[in-house]
Amino acid sequence: MTHPILVVNAGSSSVKFSLYAGSPDGDLVADAHGELEGIGVRPRLHVAGPHGEPLIDRDCSAAEASDHDGAMAAIRACVDDRLTGRSLAGVGHRVVHGGDVFTAPVLVTADVLAALERLIPLALLHQPHNLAPIRALLATNPDLPQVACFDTAFHRTQPLLARTFALPRTYTDAGVRRYGFHGLSFEYIASRLPDLGLASARVVVAHLGNGASLCAMRAGQSVATTMGFSVLDGLVMGTRPGTIDPGALIYLMDQHGMDARALEHLLYHQSGLLGVSGVSSDMRALLESDDPHAREAVDLFVYRIGRELGSMAAALGGLDALVFTGGIGEHAVPIRERICRDAGWLGIQLDEEANRRGGPRLSPQGAPASAWMVPTDENLMIARHTVGLLRSPR
Repeated sequence: MTHPILVVNAGSSSVKFSLYAGSPDGDLVADAHGELEGIGVRPRLHVAGPHGEPLIDRDCSAAEASDHDGAMAAIRACVDDRLTGRSLAGVGHRVVHGGDVFTAPVLVTADVLAALERLIPLALLHQPHNLAPIRALLATNPDLPQVACFDTAFHRTQPLLARTFALPRTYTDAGVRRYGFHGLSFEYIASRLPDLGLASARVVVAHLGNGASLCAMRAGQSVATTMGFSVLDGLVMGTRPGTIDPGALIYLMDQHGMDARALEHLLYHQSGLLGVSGVSSDMRALLESDDPHAREAVDLFVYRIGRELGSMAAALGGLDALVFTGGIGEHAVPIRERICRDAGWLGIQLDEEANRRGGPRLSPQGAPASAWMVPTDENLMIARHTVGLLRSPR
C-alpha cells in the first residue's frame, strides 16, 4: 500500500488507534499507536511511535473531545500531521458483533451501517461505541473507505451443534445462539500457527486478559469457544463472572429485587476477579497481594480455565498445542505455569526457563502436547483485512 491504513478500536470512553504503512516485504508495519481516553470527562491523547517512543501526550479540552465525533476529529488531526502530505487509503474498524449477516469484513455503506445498528441489542455495551467513529467519519469524510471487521466472524466455521442453545426455535431463529468473540485475536494467532509447525494441529488458544476466552481450532479454524451469546460466558474475567447458572439470575431477580439493568451492572462491572477478590480486577495486583481473597480469585481463574480447556480438548478429540495470548497470557508467568501444570493430563509439559523467558515455545521438544506464548495483534489483523478488501474488485 502506498497510502497508510488507520485502524480504530472504540470503547465507551476511549478510542484506540494505529497507523499502518506498507513494508518492502509486502506486509504492513505500524507507524504509530495511540489512544484518546476520558472522552467527555478528562480527555487525554497519547501517541507513540513504532518502537514505543512517545510522540504526543497531552490533555484535550472538554469541547475538543466531548463525544466520539470530537475524539475522531482530534485523532484525524493527529494522523494528518503524521501522514506528512500522504492521504489515508482507508480506515479499518473493530466491530464486536456481526450477527448472522456479517461473517467477513465488509466495506461500510449507509445500508451496512444501518444493518449494524440493528445488531445493537445483541451487544448493548459495545456495538454503539464501535459504530460511533464510523458514523462520524461518514459525516465528515464520506469518500474515505471504511471497513468493518467483526469479532464474531472467525467463529462462523463452528458446527451447528456448537452454536445452538437448547431453546425453542422461536428464540434461536431470532438470533439467540452462541456467537463467540475475540475473533480478531484468534484469527491473528491462527495466521501464526504455520510458523510454529501447527498448521494442521488441534490447538486451543487462550486469550487471557480483562476479557478472556478459549478457542479450539483444527487446522486454524474455530471449532468451539467459551464465549457464547455475549461476552459474559465462559472463563472468569476482570469484572465478569463467566459461566453462571441462569437460575442464580432468576433468584437474584426474585429475592433481591434486581432488574435487567441491575443484573447488567453486576455481571459486567462488579463480578469476576474484582468481585471475588474485593481487591482489584488487575491480575498483576492480585498476584502481588497477600489478601486471601486475592489468592482465591486467582485460584478460581486458573481452575475455570482448566475445566474449560478440557471441554475444548473434547471438542477437538485431543490436543496438540496450547497457545497463550492477551495481556495475562503474554505477561503472567505464574499463571501460564499453573495452567500448564494442571493440563499435564492432556500431555502438556512445561520448560520453566522457557516460560520465564516468554517463549515462544514453552515446552521441551518431544512433549506430547506443546505450550506456546504468542503476542496477539488484532490491529494488524484489521489492517490486513482492510487492505485486502480495498484491493479486491467491488
